[in-house]
Order: sequence, then structure tokens, then C-alpha cells
Amino acid sequence: MSWRMPWTELDALRRDLDRALGLETGRTTPKVAFLPGRAARAYPMTNVSEDADNIYVQALAPGLDPDKLELTVLTNTLTISGVKTVSADVRPEAYHRSERAAGRFVRSIELPSEVDSERVTARYADGMLTIALPRAAASRPKQVQVTLG
Repeated sequence: MSWRMPWTELDALRRDLDRALGLETGRTTPKVAFLPGRAARAYPMTNVSEDADNIYVQALAPGLDPDKLELTVLTNTLTISGVKTVSADVRPEAYHRSERAAGRFVRSIELPSEVDSERVTARYADGMLTIALPRAAASRPKQVQVTLG
């Protein structure tokens, strides 16, 4: 019987999980972030709503530099990426507790329908990123007149 190092089996388990979640090497990095808690959660946390003409995304992302935010829209997928930083005024060795992690993040959100990427607007205020995504003309509901006869 062959004896293997425990980390070899753990590495194989990680690769199997990555493959099952579609995160194989060469693909994009996981879409989870560095928030404290029992498990990694998607960052930024979002609410998605809609009306007849638009899809709205509200992303809770305090402490970001709006100039470092990147929004990309492709058909019905919105990708929010950027860099979250911590205060440079405090030396890392001076922290007694640090729960607000920093680093690059990427979040892709599948939207309920295709949007017109040329007319997307975004606003960042008080830690909330609000994005209005107008529906593409082809995906807007159309009223059909029913005739008798």
C-alpha cells in the first residue's frame, strides 16, 4: 500500500471541487470574496430588481474608490470588478484586529434578460453602487392586440 502525504490528497480534493464548480485552472478565479464569516460570500453583495423598461442592480460596496471600479456588460451578464483597499495610515503590524480585508474582487451577475449596454448608467454614493440597465429593445415585453374573427 502506497502512503501519500496528506496535502497531496487535499490538493486532489481541491482540484475535484474546482472542476465541479467550473473553476479549473485556466478559467476565471472564483467569484467569491474576502468577507469574514463562516464561508466566503460574493462581494459586493447585491440586490437585483426590474420594471418593464430597466433592470436595477444595487451593490453594497463601502470604501471603494469609484475611479477604480470597472463595469462590463455582455448580453445578459454584468461584471463588477475593482480593488478594495484599507487605510494606508495604519501600519500592518499596528492592527490588533483586522476583519475588513482588501484586494481585487470580481463579481459576475446573470441578468434576467438582455440589456442595451450603450445606455447603462451607474452611480456610487455612500457606499452603494446603483446601476440602471435598460432592457434591449428585443427583450422588452410587447403588447399584442387581439382581433376578433
